[in-house]
Amino acid sequence: MFGKILNVIDKVLTFFEDWTLFISVMAALIALFFNVVLRYGFNYTLAWSEELVREVIIYTTFIGCGAAVKNRSMIKIDALLQLVPKLKLPLTYFSNLVTLIFGAMMLYFGWKMAALQVMTQQKTIILQIPLVYLYALLPIMGATMVLRTIQIMYQDYHEHGTAQSGGK
Repeated sequence: MFGKILNVIDKVLTFFEDWTLFISVMAALIALFFNVVLRYGFNYTLAWSEELVREVIIYTTFIGCGAAVKNRSMIKIDALLQLVPKLKLPLTYFSNLVTLIFGAMMLYFGWKMAALQVMTQQKTIILQIPLVYLYALLPIMGATMVLRTIQIMYQDYHEHGTAQSGGK
């Protein structure tokens, strides 16, 4: 039952991550392309395209964190694992625990930061996008990291249990 729920969450998050990352990066690339053409072809610059690219970089970084956890591509130092392979399982659990704590902190403090932006009603300089939208990415990132970490912990637990029982 829990595995099915995690599977549905995985599909929803994967759809959200893949499509929003694709659309935002394509929009930034198109805006940047037109800005380059206008700058060198017509000696005219679009100021908003640079701000859009900056915000897309912020967006892709924060939303990409959940995808990095899912793909197990977070930065890790594995020198100790190479020296002492028996520590793989405990260090994996420790790494997952640290990721859960970080995700929970991002969820909590990101929520507080977004709430502060609601009170101050600040906007970006050129596009006039409310900054609360950018700060709202912090708790979203925290939630996706927590959910993705729970998913990989569940997968690891079942893979480890299957390997110990002899594949039954």
